[in-house]
Amino acid sequence: MGPVRLEAITWERLTEAVADTVTAVKAEDGSPWLRVAVDGAGGAPGGEFARRVEDALRLRGRSALVVGTEGFLRPASLRLEYGRQDPDSYYSGWFDTGALWREVFGPLEAGGSGLVLPDLWDPATDRATRSPRVRLPPGGVLLLHGPFLLGHWFPFDLTVHLQLSPGALRRRTPESEQWTLPAFQRYEDEVGPAGAADVLVRVDDPRHPAWGGTG
Repeated sequence: MGPVRLEAITWERLTEAVADTVTAVKAEDGSPWLRVAVDGAGGAPGGEFARRVEDALRLRGRSALVVGTEGFLRPASLRLEYGRQDPDSYYSGWFDTGALWREVFGPLEAGGSGLVLPDLWDPATDRATRSPRVRLPPGGVLLLHGPFLLGHWFPFDLTVHLQLSPGALRRRTPESEQWTLPAFQRYEDEVGPAGAADVLVRVDDPRHPAWGGTG
């Protein structure tokens, strides 16, 4: 696959374009719900963009639910088993992918209940959040945002990757989190999210995104 051609776009137009794309997508497994990934490092505005798309979908008469993987961190005893700054653990051991499969994707399978758990674990208290489940009606859209989403075979119907160049990622990552940078390089090497995603958005300058499809 050759390089993706990216075109400058405003966040408003990008939001409308992605919402239009979502409304045209059908779930391949026959599920009445759609599952959309907004994949990106912490320095990319994944949560903000997911909420923008949520608002745009609701204006189109589609229910939507934004869920962040930061609510599905594993307990500190497991997450920090190899220390607080181990990039390999961050890449493959910090996020509870089993819980995401069980509590988020499972209820949205064909024949599922539609009852999604919006979060499971509070890293500040290192305790279960005990949040109530949220019912997503048939035709609704899950917008899951967080890092490393494209490496787990999650059943997404549409994937958006918010890309940062290595230099931009370094600049946008706080000094206290610079130790995570090797994990994102490993993700690039092993998964190649820019080529794997359905929609690629370059966000080196958060004021001026650029986008393109990868298909």
